[in-house]
Formats: sequence, C-alpha cells, structure tokens
Amino acid sequence: MTSHAAHAAHDHGSHSHEAHGSHDPAGHSHGPGHSHAPPSFGKAFAIGIALNVGFVAVEATYGVLSNSVALLADAGHNLSDVLGLVVAWIATVLAKRAPSARYTYGMKGSSILAALFNAVFLLIAVGAIAWEAIQRFGEPVPVAGKTVMIVAAIGILVNGVTAWLFASGAEGDINIRGAFLHMAADAAVSAGVVIAGLVILYTGWTWLDPVVSLAIVGVIVWSTWGLLRDSLTLSLAAVPPGIDPAAVRSHLEGLPGVTALHDLHVWAMSTTETCLTAHLLMPGSRPDDAFLMSAAAGIRERFGIGHTTLQVETGADTPCALAPEHVV
Repeated sequence: MTSHAAHAAHDHGSHSHEAHGSHDPAGHSHGPGHSHAPPSFGKAFAIGIALNVGFVAVEATYGVLSNSVALLADAGHNLSDVLGLVVAWIATVLAKRAPSARYTYGMKGSSILAALFNAVFLLIAVGAIAWEAIQRFGEPVPVAGKTVMIVAAIGILVNGVTAWLFASGAEGDINIRGAFLHMAADAAVSAGVVIAGLVILYTGWTWLDPVVSLAIVGVIVWSTWGLLRDSLTLSLAAVPPGIDPAAVRSHLEGLPGVTALHDLHVWAMSTTETCLTAHLLMPGSRPDDAFLMSAAAGIRERFGIGHTTLQVETGADTPCALAPEHVV
C-alpha cells in the first residue's frame, strides 16, 4: 500500500497559501481552510450579557412584587440565557487557541460542547418553569397586570436588541445560533407576557398567568429542539447538517484515476469547520501534489469542507485493513 501527499497552509484573511511537497507512506493532503476566520462576536456577547443581567434583576424584583409567575419564569429563563451567553462566549475564545501536542485540533470542539450545554440546560430550566406554572393553577394569586406589562415590554427591547447582535452569525455557527435563538425566543415570550398582562388587567383572569408560562415553555422547547439535535449529532462526530455524504462519495469517486473509495469520514471539528478523510484507490497511478491540492480545493468549494485529508493507495501491495465498510 502506497500513498502520496501535499500540504497546504490554511488561509486566514489575506494570508496566501503555501504548498509543501511531501512523499511518505503516511502522507496526506490538508485542503485550504475558510477564506477568512469566522467573525468575532466578543462585543455582542459583552453587550448581551450586560443587558440581560440588568434586566433579570429588574424582572425578578417586579415578579415578586406583582406576584407574577410569568415574570419570574421569564426572569429565570433570562438568567439561564446569561449563563448560556457566558458559555458560548468562552467557547468562541477557546476555539481560537492554537493546537498543542495533546489537543492537536486546538480547542475548536468546545463550541460544539457549548451549544450542547446550552440546549440541555435550557430544557432543564423550562421543566422548572412548567412545574411552577402547573402549581399556580391549583393556587391562583392576584397578579399586577400593569406591572407585568411594563416589565415585559422592557424585555422585548432588551432581548430584541441582543438577538439582533447575533443574527448575522446564526446561519453558519450553531454556537452563535444558540445565543440568537435564546434571545429571539425571549423577545417573543416577553411579547406574550405583555398581552397576558393586558388581558389580566381588564378581566381579572389570573389563571391566564400560568397559561402564558406554559406557552413560554412550549416556545422554548420548540426553538431549542433543533439546537439540541444538531449539537448532539456534531458531538458524536456525525456528518454536519447540510452535507450529503453520498454526494461527497460520488464526487471523490469521480476524480480522475480513482477506481474505488473507502474509509470515508466527514465530521465537525467545530461549529464552523468541517473535516474529511478518505482513502482513494488509484491502481498504477502516482498523483502529484497538484492532484491532491485540486481535490481538496474542489471539496472545499462544493461542500464547504476546509480540512481534507486524502490517502492514495495503488492496491499493488497489501490490501488496506480499513477497506471493509464495517471497519472504522
């Protein structure tokens, strides 16, 4: 079994690619990374955390004074969002750490763990909210509807602004998406609380307060479920959403000189970067560095996979031990 390889430095910002030829049996090709580093949301995190800490204090205080479980529930949820923002922020910082001898990918995977933590923590928090709301059905208490409306209206502004800060990164990074979803859901929930406060003010229907709390739970669970699913699959090294493994296999098998493919793996290095490894069977061929660099570039351009490792085998010697489909 033989192999041939080329190495290309990742492109960060305006840095140019630098190719290094290599010829050894364990060689591989590292395709170019993203054309630029993911945007930094440090300022967005700082502003979002400050706004929400202040609002939690106000909302919790008036929740107690007005006997509103809806306000207290929303305050608890906002507090969990503060923790979620802190965890997400720490993950973005850790993801920028340089690789080490022990952590050869650096700490990039921390962004996946942060997204998973946020999803799980949020679902646990809504369980407590639901329990408190159900208890209020049996023991209704007077609710100051006007106070509820005013405080919740402030929440719409605070959470809306914070969500807007993360909107630009919500599509390409599930860690940022987690922060965005928390804030957007909070804004919608606060709007619901305003409506409930208005109705209570004019009708005296105190049972509406726990009903709104349960509606809050439904909104949070609905918005968090996709985050939980995606972060869990990425933490298990599954193929990231949006990448069709069959299409990747077909693309590689269509490369010039490739007759077979095995040991194909596609997984997330972080919430923004994807890796690929594969063994290409190319009988009688000795592809040069240009072939490997071109193959890696094609994978990046078509599938957004920036870290490609390819091993070329001629099949002339001992068969590859990783060739059988059931072997990992």
